[in-house]
Amino acid sequence: MQRPEGLYCPPGDFYIDPWRPVQRAVITHAHADHARAGHGHYLAAAPAEGVLRARLGGITLQTLAYGERIVHHGVTVSLHPAGHVLGSAQVRLEHAGKVWVASGDYKVAPDPTCAAFEPVRCDVFITESTFGLPVYRWPDDRVIFGEINAWWQANAQAGRASVLSCYSFGKAQRLLAGVDASIGPVVVHGAVEPLNQAYRAAGVALPATHAVQEMDKVGLQRALVLAPPAASAGVWGRRFGDASHAFASGWMQLRGARRRGGYDRGFVLSDHADWPGLMGAIRATGAQRVIVTHGSVAVMVRYLGGLGLQAQAFETEYGDERAGQEDAA
Repeated sequence: MQRPEGLYCPPGDFYIDPWRPVQRAVITHAHADHARAGHGHYLAAAPAEGVLRARLGGITLQTLAYGERIVHHGVTVSLHPAGHVLGSAQVRLEHAGKVWVASGDYKVAPDPTCAAFEPVRCDVFITESTFGLPVYRWPDDRVIFGEINAWWQANAQAGRASVLSCYSFGKAQRLLAGVDASIGPVVVHGAVEPLNQAYRAAGVALPATHAVQEMDKVGLQRALVLAPPAASAGVWGRRFGDASHAFASGWMQLRGARRRGGYDRGFVLSDHADWPGLMGAIRATGAQRVIVTHGSVAVMVRYLGGLGLQAQAFETEYGDERAGQEDAA
C-alpha cells in the first residue's frame, strides 16, 4: 500500500525503497533516489553491500544472497536479480497465499557488470516504466560499443579527448566493461572512481582508470573521459580543451535530447528496459495485476489494460531521469 513514506507492506511492517526515513527499509538498488539515508535498518542483496556503503556510509545493513528467503512477521521475503546495476534486486513477498514482486529499476539486456534479470512468477507485479513508450527500442550493445570505440579512436587520432557523460554508478562501469581500453587511457571523474572500486571488490573486471591529475597533456588528448553530465559541462570539463563531447543514455534515442544537451554525439545505452523489454518482463511474471510506477505510467496502464490485465498506477518520489540530469538513464 502507498504511504507518505513510500511503498509499505502492512503485515511485514516494512517499506520498499522509502523516500522518507523509516525503521525498516528493503532497498532494490543503491541509486540515490531509491536508497536514501536515515533509515533504521536496511535489507538489500549481498552484491549491493559495497556500493551501498560507499554511498551511505555506516548504515545498519542486512544482506541476502539472491534467492535466499527469510520470514519476517509471517511475510516470506526474497531478492532476485533485476539486471539494472550491481546488486540491483526485485523484491518478492509471499503472504497469505499471494505473491507480490516489486521490480525496482530493471533491464533485460545482457550486462557483464551485474547479475542478469530473472523473471519471477507472481500474482501482482510492480513495474517501473522509465522508458514505457513504444518508441524506445534499444540497439544491440555490440553496435553501440562499436560506435563508441570508433568515435574514441577517431578523436585520439586527431589529438582530442573524448568526454563521455554518463551516470557515475552503473552506467560508467558498464561503459568501462564494454569499451576497447587498448585505444588509449581512461580518465574518470572523482565521483566515478569510488564506485569502480566497489565493483572491483565485488569481482567485476574493469580496465585501469586514472584521475585527471595523473595524466600529462599528450595522454589527455588520447583519453576517454567518463564523468557525470554536470561535471562534463562545468569547470571540471573545460580542462580538456577542444574535446569531443558525447552522452550515453536511453534518452539519446530522441535526437532533440542530444541537441538540447549540446553534445556532439549521443549513444543509446540505457540501464533500464526498453518497451519490448518491459512487455516481455511483465508477461514472464504471469501476473494478472500490474502496478506501474515512475515513468510513462499512464501510457503503460492503458496499454496493459487493453491486454486484459488489471493495471493501475502508483505514485512515487523517485527521480525523474531525464537527459541532461546527473541521474541519467
